[in-house]
Amino acid sequence: MHARPAPPVLTDRERAYVVTGNTVHDTDGSTPVAFDTTVIVPTYNEGANVRTLVDRLSAALRGRSVEILVVDDSTDDTPQQVAKAAAQADLPVRLIHREGADRVGGLAGAVTAGIHASDSDFVVVMDGDLQHPPEMVPELRDAAEDVDLAVASRYGGDGDSSGLSSGYRRWVSSGSTVIAQACFPRRVGRVCTDPMTGFFCFRRSAVDMTRLRPRGFKILLEILARHDLRVRELPFTFGDRLAGESKASWRNGVQFVYQMASLRMGRMSRFAAVGALGTIVNLAVMALLVGGIADVNYVVAAVVAAEISILHNFLMQERFVFRDLRDGVNRWPRRLAQHLAFNNVEALIRLPFLVLLVETMHIYALLAQAVTLAVAFVARFLFVSRVVYRSHRPALAQAPDRATAGARS
Repeated sequence: MHARPAPPVLTDRERAYVVTGNTVHDTDGSTPVAFDTTVIVPTYNEGANVRTLVDRLSAALRGRSVEILVVDDSTDDTPQQVAKAAAQADLPVRLIHREGADRVGGLAGAVTAGIHASDSDFVVVMDGDLQHPPEMVPELRDAAEDVDLAVASRYGGDGDSSGLSSGYRRWVSSGSTVIAQACFPRRVGRVCTDPMTGFFCFRRSAVDMTRLRPRGFKILLEILARHDLRVRELPFTFGDRLAGESKASWRNGVQFVYQMASLRMGRMSRFAAVGALGTIVNLAVMALLVGGIADVNYVVAAVVAAEISILHNFLMQERFVFRDLRDGVNRWPRRLAQHLAFNNVEALIRLPFLVLLVETMHIYALLAQAVTLAVAFVARFLFVSRVVYRSHRPALAQAPDRATAGARS
């Protein structure tokens, strides 16, 4: 546990706020300040945009019960720029700066950390690059009054996505939207024309944070796919970036595919898909050894095929099945050792049954191998999920104490 930072020294003119845990107090640190809305802004190297963003939000939200919460993963001077902007802002500004191992889940993880660190009835999420117009935040908040979620859409009504930096990015964004709507026709397709947007407002009581598995960029898609929500859309024009560079890359595409698979398929389904692929690898190696490049005894071939498929499955599970659980469990060498130990024991247990099926029941060796692999599937899943990837630390209940910094410090 890291020590909580000392409250900042504040002037009367700044009318700043002190943060202790998730509670915001006035300048003397005595009276809790409850906000109706928290505007969460995840940032990564957006120092050049911060001052303008805070000024425009302050002007748009003047007179409202709102705080700005910047969740920053930057490697530049963005935290310093947030502090400077906060000192002159008319709204309270807080900063969570994540470093090293705290930077989990990408942009979605940053948003989730911000949600846990706030206590408002409504939460607005927006980018820090000014492509989401700050002047639209009050409209989003008011629209969410009678629904669960208000979404700023680039594709609904008079919305415009021309601010995307290239035709390729517009094509990717539109294509991703079509895929998401097709995969979730009821929860996404019928209620939202732009599930890829990062600009929205939701009622906290309508979203179960324990159901979210933050990863990548698309936190709204995660919320929509896991909840049945009343949604209202408001068209908006996606603006041009004024400073900095787009963070979109091919890795985001990979993350999107992974996120879609995770949302559409449960963990056991993904484990089964990896297992099915591993079975193909296993049988292909065995077939190659028994009747292909060498005339190897089927028992020896089964052992070699098992070792290769066991290693294959571990690598695939690390990447596609249990990726979101790796941070809270043992280091990968120990996970690999546990995986190898269990699967080798399991393979040894299966081997007598393989021999029994082949020698006594005269079942073809490859078919017998497939049968034993299928029977062992449930045992493998239970061991891997309950032992290898069992978390050794409590789930995140709120942002780490050291992450919150006093506003206007």
